[in-house]
Amino acid sequence: MDERGFFCRTFDVADMRTAGIDPAGFVQDSLSRSSRGVIRGLHVRRGHGEAKLVRCSFGAIFDVVVDLRPASPTFRNWESFTLDGTTQMSLYVPAGCAHGFQALTDPADVSYRIDRAHDPSEDVSLSFDDPDLAIPWPLPPSAVSPRDQRALPLAVALSRMAG
Repeated sequence: MDERGFFCRTFDVADMRTAGIDPAGFVQDSLSRSSRGVIRGLHVRRGHGEAKLVRCSFGAIFDVVVDLRPASPTFRNWESFTLDGTTQMSLYVPAGCAHGFQALTDPADVSYRIDRAHDPSEDVSLSFDDPDLAIPWPLPPSAVSPRDQRALPLAVALSRMAG
């Protein structure tokens, strides 16, 4: 960073390979813009799942990943991260993990690099306020999509993922 602004590399094939991720496996890039307090997610896909690289390119977000992979040692656990436009850090979300975030700034731009074409028939939404997860969202929700308002409790989402 200098008086002109900054430059950063947002994707590097060698870094992906070093991390054990196939860089050629990504098929779609998407971008969302959210206002402060908006919660998006928690979203996951049935079947083969969907891996993604997530980055906050402007503003800041409270990002959450919930492990829904039954064979994983962290099954049913969640982890949170602060992603922001200053660090430009990318987060890898493995297939089988639900993902969501809350915008901490107005606006917050989030970019996604996804490894499978979107198929709405595979979508599963997990309730962001499920008491079994007890995620401490940092702000009161300012907006939640109708889809996310109808999201499933953890137990129901897990059964939907299984079959």
